[in-house]
Amino acid sequence: MVHLGKVPTDKDVKDSKVMPELKDLNLNDVGQDEFTSSVYGSKFAAQDLPRHEMPENEMSKEVAYRMIKDDLTLDGNPTLNLASFVTTYMEEEAEKLMIEAFSKNFIDYEEYPVSADIQNRCVSMMARLFNIPTDDDDTNAMGTSTIGSSEAIMLGTLAMKKRWVNKRKAEGKDYSRPNLIMNSAVQVCWEKAARYFDVEEKFVYCTPDRYVIDPEEAVNLVDENTIGICTILGTTYTGEYEDTKKINDLLVERNIDCPIHVDAASGGFVAPFVNPDLVWDFRLEKVVSINVSGHKYGLVYPGVGWVVWRDPEFLPKELIFNINYLGADQASFTLNFSRGASQVIGQYYQLIRLGKKGYRSIMLNLTRTSDYLGAAVEKLGFILMSKTRGNGLPLVAFRLDPKHNHGFDEFAIAHQLRERGWVVPAYTMAPHSEKLKMMRVVVREDFSRSRCDALISDLKLAVNELIKMDEKKLVGHYVEHMKNAGKRSGKTKQMNEHFTDEEHSLQGKHGKTHAVG
Repeated sequence: MVHLGKVPTDKDVKDSKVMPELKDLNLNDVGQDEFTSSVYGSKFAAQDLPRHEMPENEMSKEVAYRMIKDDLTLDGNPTLNLASFVTTYMEEEAEKLMIEAFSKNFIDYEEYPVSADIQNRCVSMMARLFNIPTDDDDTNAMGTSTIGSSEAIMLGTLAMKKRWVNKRKAEGKDYSRPNLIMNSAVQVCWEKAARYFDVEEKFVYCTPDRYVIDPEEAVNLVDENTIGICTILGTTYTGEYEDTKKINDLLVERNIDCPIHVDAASGGFVAPFVNPDLVWDFRLEKVVSINVSGHKYGLVYPGVGWVVWRDPEFLPKELIFNINYLGADQASFTLNFSRGASQVIGQYYQLIRLGKKGYRSIMLNLTRTSDYLGAAVEKLGFILMSKTRGNGLPLVAFRLDPKHNHGFDEFAIAHQLRERGWVVPAYTMAPHSEKLKMMRVVVREDFSRSRCDALISDLKLAVNELIKMDEKKLVGHYVEHMKNAGKRSGKTKQMNEHFTDEEHSLQGKHGKTHAVG
């Protein structure tokens, strides 16, 4: 998600100075910097980079590049960031294609018709991967690329709401109170979609031993104002697949006209290859739309997502805008307009480069690695919360066993691992889960077996270190150290704190941690 940045006041700028300017050090006698024998011999190497206001003068491209590159070295290493599903590796040939397309504005269909056609090829391939019915000549399935699954979910929600509104208007009924049914463990983009488009959220809450939607409870919540039910193919926290088929069967059995949108952001490129017998997609008659993230297990750098609809019936015409190119109308349904073509081209490269066999090989390897890691954390005394053997995403969710009565929690372990370079997040689970704390490791394509072994070793060291602190009654001091880490770095001052007291989200109401997607 994008953070709301605080605009610093003049006092903030003054207070942010690490130390006052040195009056006796003259940096102005270096001379003109149009040419210098060394980046670090220029005056800029002895100055802070501009932070709050554009500088008056230029700097050379070599200096600008090096100064920013040096700043970025303080970022974490993406390959050690096990919090994120987002792809961190692509082949050099794919990167080259994407770089060559940087200057292409994807929305300009007239100028870049091949790029537009490549999107359509990708949509067709994904729709067929999700078993779209293609045997009927009257079928007119459709889809589009998006910036990511967040935009795809926004579009899916809009389509469901508009279809419901049109139906209510035709029946002469009130259409002012739409609602959407979902699991309380949904990714925050679902909360955003509901709030941004004035749709009431009806949650099926998790329990201490159930982290997915309960099909019976979900269907029982359906009323005349329900625009649809969201099911998740791979929840953010534990990676479990929700039982879309059971919900579909209950709706059919009870003759309830309620569509299902499947959020397959993470699992859409996993389940078809690892667990092909799982029925969750367009084979189910109530499933009308599916979204998937190309930049997760679709194996493309961020950001690209996709959304597919079963039929125009589920995508109201008034949401579509026609853009004329080469003398023909191109239908468009997006929240965003201008954007680069690189990610769509990167997706097409992966689809034709790997094929089904390549994706299957990669996803099976990731599943083997996650099962190996899962067995290791259980051996270390943790409780495993995620599924194994391909019955969920290739991730490992685990928590401390309460019977050990440790004086530290999962957040302390996460902090210990961070000091060793790993980003393994700790979360507070969804509401009604008795505020369970957990940790999660996402197994991505570049998370090799050797890297997995290194993580296991460091996890064991981290736990042992905290146990020693616990025995010496030092854990309290360490927790205080964790709390003050952000203050010492100055990072907390850079965040906009004006909205920290919001109480409308699941996090504001229940303390749920919004997991990284």
